[in-house]
Parts: sequence; C-alpha cells; structure tokens
Amino acid sequence: MKIIVKAAGLACFAALAACNQTATENKADNIEATAENQADMIEEQADNATNDVVEDRMEDQADQVRQDGENKAEAVREAGEDAAENSH
Repeated sequence: MKIIVKAAGLACFAALAACNQTATENKADNIEATAENQADMIEEQADNATNDVVEDRMEDQADQVRQDGENKAEAVREAGEDAAENSH
C-alpha cells in the first residue's frame, strides 16, 4: 500500500512539475522517478529480509538503482542540451 501511495504522489508531482518543462527534462525526470520507485520497492523488500547481510545487500542495490537513474537522467539532459546547441 505504501508503494502505491508513493507512486501516486510521485506521478502527481511529476505532472505538476512538467507544466513548464521541455520534453527532454520531462524524460529525465521520468527516468529519475522510475528509478526512485524501483529503489523504494527494493528497500521495502529489504525491510522484510531474513538477515542483516541480505538487508544490507538489498539496500546497496537500491542505492545503485538510484545512482544509475540519476546518471541516465543526466545523460538525457546533456544530450538534450547538445542537440539544442547544435540546432542553432
């Protein structure tokens, strides 16, 4: 249930934030939001882990998912900026 509420909240936030953004920025934001949702789900599963080692590994995995999402989003933003600069 928590995941559904978080996902709905992020979707609303993303919709409001998208009002005055470029398509590239919207795409980057969506990548970050998706990664954040995936990481949250992994952390929820980690909370139910049977031992500390598994929990720690899952939390590390969640951190990596977030970092990968941020890196992909930044690459999209940079590609969009490069494309905009080259079109002038």
